[in-house]
Amino acid sequence: MVNFIDGYEKNLKKFLWIPAILVVLSLVFIFSHFNATGDIVDRDVSLKGGVSATIETDQVVDSNKLESILAATFGDADVRSLAEFGTDKQIGIIVEISETKEEELRSILESELNLELGIDNYSTEVVGSSLGEAFYQQLLVAILFAFLFMGVVVFITFRSFVPSLAVVLAALFDIICTLALINLFGIKISTAGIAAILLLIGYSIDTDILLTTRVLKRKEGKIMDRVVGAMKTGLTMTITTVVALGAGFFVSSSLILKEMFLIIILGLILDVIMTYAMNAPLLVLYTKKKESQ
Repeated sequence: MVNFIDGYEKNLKKFLWIPAILVVLSLVFIFSHFNATGDIVDRDVSLKGGVSATIETDQVVDSNKLESILAATFGDADVRSLAEFGTDKQIGIIVEISETKEEELRSILESELNLELGIDNYSTEVVGSSLGEAFYQQLLVAILFAFLFMGVVVFITFRSFVPSLAVVLAALFDIICTLALINLFGIKISTAGIAAILLLIGYSIDTDILLTTRVLKRKEGKIMDRVVGAMKTGLTMTITTVVALGAGFFVSSSLILKEMFLIIILGLILDVIMTYAMNAPLLVLYTKKKESQ
């Protein structure tokens, strides 16, 4: 442990390069995606409008072939399989298109699947493009206000510019890198995904406030001892949460829950880097400079 503390303290400025490189790469990836698609993330029908259809069937469906057929007709389509928990047995499929032509979609599905679709095996959700866009804009405003109020609370709590800025930037960079990973993994974000990002802001800020409080508010022991103490507590919180959400991800059959769990897990892993490779070194350097003055 002594060697770890000494090595960590001697390489504080080097650690800062890790989050810096991650953020730059994430921004490049996000802007590249924006130039290609016109949006920073891919959205599903709940945020851009369209039809989401769930078909219950035990017949094996070639998702790629069906997706190609639907894309040729509607321009944009996504087909996902539903499998029974514990096995790979297919129990249905979910089809999403960016058009609101539900009757035409149903006709094509019946033809391609050779299946009569009715109330017992077929359900749809239709979202207008204007309504989906309104949802998206409102949720972006919610995230903006979440960051704004979070920043106000942090600045009031610590009343010091550099530590407060470090906390806010750690949370912001965590979200930026998470969005880049969402694009990298090809996840289409929904209203549930936006809710997961809001939850992630809370998770991210929690470990940073714990660290900042231990370093600035407490005076017992050396600075690095307080950092390591906060690190043990923070990592314990993060690891237990990741394990719990990981179990939920593999056990749950709900695509909405899977999306939320995956986004939060990715964000929590990135939060470890942002907290202990950026926030902690900045806090230690700031505190040492302040004490020397």
